[in-house]
Amino acid sequence: MRAVVQTVGQASVTVDGEVVGAIGDGLLVLLGVTHTDTPETARTMARKVHELRILDDERSAAEMAAPILVVSQFTLYGDARKGRRPSWTAAAPAEVAEPLVEETVRTLRQRGATVETGRFRAHMLVESVNVGPRTILLDL
Repeated sequence: MRAVVQTVGQASVTVDGEVVGAIGDGLLVLLGVTHTDTPETARTMARKVHELRILDDERSAAEMAAPILVVSQFTLYGDARKGRRPSWTAAAPAEVAEPLVEETVRTLRQRGATVETGRFRAHMLVESVNVGPRTILLDL
């Protein structure tokens, strides 16, 4: 599992003209799933995201009760080392990835986080206002 975590002043996801998820000051998490990921990987990712000390004064979303917007992003496993057309073979198929993204979100919520999401398999418009900017790649 791979996540790009960004501190944001605001972020939203729009699908077909409808905002399906939006947050104020918090974290935008672009989340990719690969073939070897398991529910335990998803739970570990949720813990790491929630406890990541990336916010002001080296505080975490858990400490600050900061909201989190999770957006599925299979392209995090794109491989463009050969040629100009990326290969997506390292990305898990949707039927494997979707339950693991849902497990990550469920675990974050169980930890007390306020979580908004994008819509799986939809064409999403993701808008964000980065703060800092601070961006971290978590790769499990």
